[in-house]
Amino acid sequence: MTDAPSAPKAPWHERIRSRGQLVFLIASVTALAAGGVAWLADARDVADAWWIAGTVVAIAPAVWWVIDALRRGRIGVDLIAVLSLVGTLLVGEYVAGALIGVMLASGQALDAAAERRATKDLRSLLEHAPRTARRRVGDELEVVPLAEVAPGDTLAVGPGEVVPVDGWLTSELAVLDESVLTGEPMHVQRRTGEAMRSGVVNAGGAFEMQARATAEDSTYAGIVRLAREAAAESAPVVRIADRVAAWFLPVALVMAGLAWLLSGSATRAVAVLVVATPCPLLLAAPVAIVSGLSRASRLGVVIRSGGALENLGHATTLVMDKTGTLTSGRPTSADIVTAPGGDAAEVLRLAASADQLSPHVLAEAIVQEAKIRGLALSMPTDVDEQAGSGVAATVDGRRITVGTLTLPTDAPGWARAVHNRAALDGAVIAWITVGGDLAGALLFVDPLRRDASRTLRRLRSAGLNRLVMLTGDRREPAEEIGSVLGLDRVYAEQSPADKVAGVRAERESAVTVMVGDGVNDAPALAAATVGVAMGARGSTASSESADIVLTSDRLDPLADAMEIARRSRRIAVQSATVGMGLSLIAMGFAAFGYLPPAAGALLQEGIDVAVILNALRALRGDRARELNLPEDTETMLHRFSAEHDELRDELSLLREAAQLLSSGDLVAAHAALRRADAFLFDTLLPHERAEDSELYPALAAPLGGGEATATMSRMHAEIDRLSRRLRAHLAQADEAGGLRADQCDDLLAALYGLYALLKLHFVQEEENYFTLAPEGGGTG
Repeated sequence: MTDAPSAPKAPWHERIRSRGQLVFLIASVTALAAGGVAWLADARDVADAWWIAGTVVAIAPAVWWVIDALRRGRIGVDLIAVLSLVGTLLVGEYVAGALIGVMLASGQALDAAAERRATKDLRSLLEHAPRTARRRVGDELEVVPLAEVAPGDTLAVGPGEVVPVDGWLTSELAVLDESVLTGEPMHVQRRTGEAMRSGVVNAGGAFEMQARATAEDSTYAGIVRLAREAAAESAPVVRIADRVAAWFLPVALVMAGLAWLLSGSATRAVAVLVVATPCPLLLAAPVAIVSGLSRASRLGVVIRSGGALENLGHATTLVMDKTGTLTSGRPTSADIVTAPGGDAAEVLRLAASADQLSPHVLAEAIVQEAKIRGLALSMPTDVDEQAGSGVAATVDGRRITVGTLTLPTDAPGWARAVHNRAALDGAVIAWITVGGDLAGALLFVDPLRRDASRTLRRLRSAGLNRLVMLTGDRREPAEEIGSVLGLDRVYAEQSPADKVAGVRAERESAVTVMVGDGVNDAPALAAATVGVAMGARGSTASSESADIVLTSDRLDPLADAMEIARRSRRIAVQSATVGMGLSLIAMGFAAFGYLPPAAGALLQEGIDVAVILNALRALRGDRARELNLPEDTETMLHRFSAEHDELRDELSLLREAAQLLSSGDLVAAHAALRRADAFLFDTLLPHERAEDSELYPALAAPLGGGEATATMSRMHAEIDRLSRRLRAHLAQADEAGGLRADQCDDLLAALYGLYALLKLHFVQEEENYFTLAPEGGGTG
């Protein structure tokens, strides 16, 4: 089976410590309560005996804490607790001693409970890991240990079970709960051939998959390794707390000594020691930091240590790779251009048929584009693939080539126009020839992530004041992206060594975060103050070199992590400072005789409880910054987002009509204009009207009013105006029996203007609105 096992038992020493804490608490409370009952019954000697027993019971663990701290090289701050316990016995404040015993026991119990609550999400990652898998051999299924699964094995995953290793879906459909990796509760669908990551839960019917990695090399294993290390290293604020607490010991002893010396009352000295136990400082910082680690893991950000969390909160410089970090990292079809009179769908079908057997990433993108369009592919024969040049194959009796091509000097005008456009757009061209003749070209780009701009704005608001991009890509496309995103500096054509040098240079002047996702990013991640790996698709090397791994294939959790880091540190410092301040004030009152030992013990217990509860606030988000969308609004956002993906492919109709006009082919341009008109009025404008009437009103409340979408509505009006202008031109052409030369200038302006306007409008909506909802939501 691949379902998650029951939670593993804690190590024996942890179980013994937990039972010891319980026994200590029960004994302390029993002694205090029994003494109170005896005191009420006027049996004062019996009451004192119970309270003395409760005090003695507390002395033993307190002495052990001091010895354990000294053994680890730390000054035993718990010495204050031992002195206060012994002091109550010496001055006859037996009820105060029993109260201190209960305070120490309940403090330990509170600390343990807070730690369990704070590490709940981290522990859930470990407990979720599968240990076996169902492997199909022939017609039989066998349950095997996870370590025996090898790449290529066929695995079955039943309803509610955990995907054991990374792989590809071989069944038609799978409905998955990926919340353990992404933090997003919406179910997602995967179809045949799509990649699947280990650790996600089957939320639908049974399916089969093919393993592409061992369990050790799969996504979830790396996350589990990071989770085991999380909080193992003390955060800087925790180490500072230890040092401050060490100074607090002599301060408390001096105040107690002065109180005794100036008043002549040993009871006052004991009262000072009773309220001087530095629990607020010792408990608050670790609880707040671990709470931050746990909350981050819930949102799909696994942080290796408390130190990394705090460094992230201090960071002021962000260095990023481009491919896979700011861009999607996957080639996406930008356009299909054919020779005059060619059929774009047929050219794509032939190219995809020839590329079916190629492992090249561009070939995969071509095949996927054809499948999305529902084209029926043919099986190629006589396939010949040359590295660096492309594929040649026979498809339906015709020889097809797909790949790179050096254009001859006498290349046709349409081909030269494609070449020039690709250079300007930073696109990659796959040229297609049919029977030796140039038939068309496919342009592919690596688009910006939808969430990139919004996330970078959030990161700036979180405290980052310098954003730098390091990329191995060419200077022109890199600088274009830098300009669009408003980056402070762009370094292009960088080798891995150059990236390391660049990160080190930035680190010399500021606390620096580096984000990357590839093997070549691993050295740079290690060189940064905080290395962040895009772990959803990133290499094992980059994930292992990173201090933080984003388990979802999105950049915006980094902004969430920065806000969590800053808030956790702020709460830790706040809790420790306020708690210690209250303790110091109480010590002053005790020194002047206004706070007897018993009352001081009760007051200190209250301070401890308040400090721990305040530190646990780091588990919650900053509600002032949270944006809560109703479920139906999220569903609507996904619907309009999917429509955008379909509409974007059709925008080329506008450009095609404009290109035909420019070439002087008015007959073909007339037909193209008719196709564009049908697209605009049958598909695009109904989509825009639905956004105005359904989506924008739904977003008004979450975004704080209709002004947030007002500019988008104004753009809809301009899109409608230009569409009607084109329809007027089409009506004139229909009436005249064809396009007239005097229409060309205005038509070109309207076509190119509308094309540019729609491209910008789509990007703005996707960036401002569609990124508010998790990607891939819905179960259909």
